[in-house]
Amino acid sequence: MSKNNPGNYFEDFRLGQVLRHATPRTITAGDVALYTGLYGPRFAVQSSAEFASAIGFRGAPVDDLLVFHMVFGKTVPDVSLNAVANLGYAGGVFGAPVYTGDTVSTVSRVIGLKQNSNGKTGVVYVNSVGCNQHGEMVVDYNRWVMVRKNNPDAPAPDAIVPDLPATVDATSFRVPVGLDLTDYDGELAGSPHYWDDYAIGEKIDHVDGMTIEEAEHQIATRLYQNTAKVHFDQIAANQGRFGKRLIYGGHVMSLARALSFNGLGNAFKIVAINGGSHANPAFAGDTVFAWSEIIDKISLAGRDDVGALRVRLVAMRNHGATDFSLRDEAGKYDSAVLLDFDHTVLIPKRSLSVK
Repeated sequence: MSKNNPGNYFEDFRLGQVLRHATPRTITAGDVALYTGLYGPRFAVQSSAEFASAIGFRGAPVDDLLVFHMVFGKTVPDVSLNAVANLGYAGGVFGAPVYTGDTVSTVSRVIGLKQNSNGKTGVVYVNSVGCNQHGEMVVDYNRWVMVRKNNPDAPAPDAIVPDLPATVDATSFRVPVGLDLTDYDGELAGSPHYWDDYAIGEKIDHVDGMTIEEAEHQIATRLYQNTAKVHFDQIAANQGRFGKRLIYGGHVMSLARALSFNGLGNAFKIVAINGGSHANPAFAGDTVFAWSEIIDKISLAGRDDVGALRVRLVAMRNHGATDFSLRDEAGKYDSAVLLDFDHTVLIPKRSLSVK
């Protein structure tokens, strides 16, 4: 009997199947430092324990996307080891803040299956929930991924495509317990722009670019213990459509989020992932630029110190964001678009009590 794990192929999944993923991961200060070295995020709440404590955290929380990647990475050996591509996200909610020393683990449930017309692949829909060592939810999200079949003759399952929400309702946002922005210092945060200063429909060019280095991507993906073959195995990649390794889509997500600081520097916490698409594959050597569109402004019940912005964050390849490219005349994603990430962030409101 083979002792290794070949991963699940499309025909191995069953609707309602529950996958309890190995291995729990304790997030350390070293993980946070490496994440900062890889992407350079500058949001003050995650950068400074003193700043974070002043607004109600018990220290600097771990970056929301680092938490997401750690939780996501747990799922790969069971869900997407034999993936062709990770396709998208919906209905994601961030829960309890994560601090260094916390341990995260993940459980997934198969919520949809649909074989592709070529009979060689299919799309698997899963809901994945990451919890800390106290059983508190830290992130709960849905994703869908295209997975190879091992046996093309295996019968197709009944097609079930889940009805996923187009946006996360404000009643589902988890505002951190004790959060109080009356002592929020915009000067130290590095941005003078608050919730009140943004307009629905406004587009922001984040200006800067970051080139994807092969070594950095390899380190980042290993940091999350993401074992998907498409990211690491050049011999396997030689047999694929592109002939080279794909960059993990989450790597592009973190690059774009870090770039968004220049224009959204006070958007200190992600509370929801409304939807997301990896529009085109990224490869080492690509330079990532980013732009954002403010889709909605959301007031939070009983809060005059903080509001929420629903933001479309778009990552571009080798193409500055000055023209805010997204789709072509046929409605397809522009070939330069790598990521279309619809998420909701918390941001302080401008008031007399805000510095």
